[in-house]
Amino acid sequence: MSRHPGWPARLQEGRVGLRPPRLRDATTWSSLRLRNEAWLSPWEPSSSEPWAVRHSVASWPSALGSLRRLARAGVLLPFMITYDDELVGQLTVNNVVRGALRSAQIGYWVDEGHANRGITTTAVALATDHCFGPVGLHRVEVDIRPENVRSRRVAEKLGFREEGLYVRYLDIDGGWRDHVSYALTVEDVPNGLLRRLRERSA
Repeated sequence: MSRHPGWPARLQEGRVGLRPPRLRDATTWSSLRLRNEAWLSPWEPSSSEPWAVRHSVASWPSALGSLRRLARAGVLLPFMITYDDELVGQLTVNNVVRGALRSAQIGYWVDEGHANRGITTTAVALATDHCFGPVGLHRVEVDIRPENVRSRRVAEKLGFREEGLYVRYLDIDGGWRDHVSYALTVEDVPNGLLRRLRERSA
């Protein structure tokens, strides 16, 4: 049994969806990751294993098992991002903390061929509303390398507040990298982030 309120879950807004990962995602996930190495590797955690090994079809069952185990423990919520029901990326609600803080961090990636369609923005809004609703969190944070202009644009478009700079915060792409911290609390979006996104897009 999962210890997460609101998990597992399937979320949908128009053509964009979030759903739990599954074993049969292996081939598509591997193809996306291998094809997008140059697009994604500057923002990914450092590893001693080559990209092709870490993202092979054979590596998926182990990765999926880890995601499911942590989800059952209430530590994270793993989602696959879909567009017209096609797998195009991933979004993970990480570092879920309960108690007095009730906070989490959101991380995400999307296939380069599906960039600039509003998919990531919609996916983050879906996940944030879910965190503030059924999951019962108070704060959601997105931490982004200063150089990652596209990802920062997602946070800013959604109205995430820039709260500070974490110096040498995470071991990314072979080095300790600074990250800009963006955050929202439930009071910032009393009517929901998706609704605010729709209103701003209208």
